[in-house]
Amino acid sequence: MAKDDEMLEELRRIRTALEPKPPPPAGTPKGLWGEFIEFLSKYKVMGLAVAFIMGIYLGDLVKALVADFVMPIISFALPNVSDLKSYAPVIMDKVFGVGDFLVSLITFVIVALVIFLLVKMTKKWGIE
Repeated sequence: MAKDDEMLEELRRIRTALEPKPPPPAGTPKGLWGEFIEFLSKYKVMGLAVAFIMGIYLGDLVKALVADFVMPIISFALPNVSDLKSYAPVIMDKVFGVGDFLVSLITFVIVALVIFLLVKMTKKWGIE
């Protein structure tokens, strides 16, 4: 009987050893890095930064589109529209700033790619 009790006690110890540990309490993370990661996650800093940066460059792209393509077309109907950039091709005395628009487009695409890579990297770190 004592042998059975010893075996049961040993089996209880094995079961206790094999049970998964409870997750650590969801308190304040330790260390500066943990606090930084919590700050980024809690306040959605990455999403805000991405939206802000993309907004700036998308605004530049729209500005270049309007200034370099839409305004010259409008100037066909309203010939007094001035202040068009003069370093671009001229068609029927109207300036089309193709180069300025392409630079804005390329800049936007590069910035969007870099932000995509940053977001992908921060997701690996557990930051949303």
